[in-house]
Amino acid sequence: MLCIKYSVMPKRIILLTLQTFSTTGGIQKMTRTLAHSLDHISKEQQWDFKLWSLYDSRYDVMKQYLDSENFIGFGRSKRRLAINTISKGTKADILILSHINLALIGIIVKILNPKCKIWLVAHGIEVWRPLSILKSLFVKKFCDRIICVSNFTKQQMISWHHIDPKKCVVLNNVVDPFIKHPEEFDKPEYLLNRYSLTKENQVIFTLTRLASSEQYKGYEQVIKAVARLKDNFPHLKYILSGQYDPTEELRIKELITSCGVEERVILTGFLNEKELADYFLLADLFVLPSKKEGFGIVFIEALACGLPVICGNADGSVDAIRQGELGTAINVNDLDELEKAISSYLQTPLTTETRHLLQQQCLSYFNEEDYKKNLLKMISEANGN
Repeated sequence: MLCIKYSVMPKRIILLTLQTFSTTGGIQKMTRTLAHSLDHISKEQQWDFKLWSLYDSRYDVMKQYLDSENFIGFGRSKRRLAINTISKGTKADILILSHINLALIGIIVKILNPKCKIWLVAHGIEVWRPLSILKSLFVKKFCDRIICVSNFTKQQMISWHHIDPKKCVVLNNVVDPFIKHPEEFDKPEYLLNRYSLTKENQVIFTLTRLASSEQYKGYEQVIKAVARLKDNFPHLKYILSGQYDPTEELRIKELITSCGVEERVILTGFLNEKELADYFLLADLFVLPSKKEGFGIVFIEALACGLPVICGNADGSVDAIRQGELGTAINVNDLDELEKAISSYLQTPLTTETRHLLQQQCLSYFNEEDYKKNLLKMISEANGN
């Protein structure tokens, strides 16, 4: 519990987001935890904290994260959001932008209130590329601090945009404080029944967005690896979850057929977030050999349920597995390496003790209490305390 009090500290903090509660994704999950942490810190320090969201409505707020009176959803009205933020921003001490697309508002607030500290959260592919003139101007001249969710994203910010390294700070994402952490590790009977599985089945699990416009998540490689492994692991199943568009659904099904793994691959479509922890319990291994993860919250969610993970070795995923301490990173373009890594895990069946240890290791690194302490330290340093 945070109990440090500072006499000279900012009193007004605004977190400005594109979307927080009305959809579920990595950035949304990160923003919810950030909002909850800032709200908790602000109550202890007796500050004024507000969360404002462009695409959410005022009814979307999840009250376990913060009180309704501290939230405004602008229902997609960019004009109302801009006017509100610019007018109130002139009195703010810190304005945190959850996405680079909010850069213009940050510039205007900084011009009108030079004393306001403007922070940007840098996630992944949205900043791993050339920026527009306006966004480039923002990160170089108007932004006081860039919070990078991984070391990889920090290096990308520096190399792509020639940012002063001192301006960038790494603050890894953490496990959502409201996610269920299992105390028992039995496979849920209702999911075994739903997919006609038995406890003999070894289950590989992937959860990601399946979009035809984002073909870098690596699940195609997993399907190909399953085709290679099916003879040595006769009870192997691969559950591939996530909402897909019609084009991607057709492409995936054609690949499944061409690989001859129709009886091995289960496409679930959209996954109810309330069931997520149970899917991690159902699985023996989580695999997402992606090329463009800014961090990969899903990895620490899996680990928090005691599920081993395999990820890519050329993006922010390596932060989520602590550079190999908590999981295995592979060259996502090397199918032989992926096959070997999966086989190695499947040859050593999971035990309750193994899962419990992995869970505890994960939570010791990626917990909200440490996250809040780091935030409090950053805010303190921003004001010369």
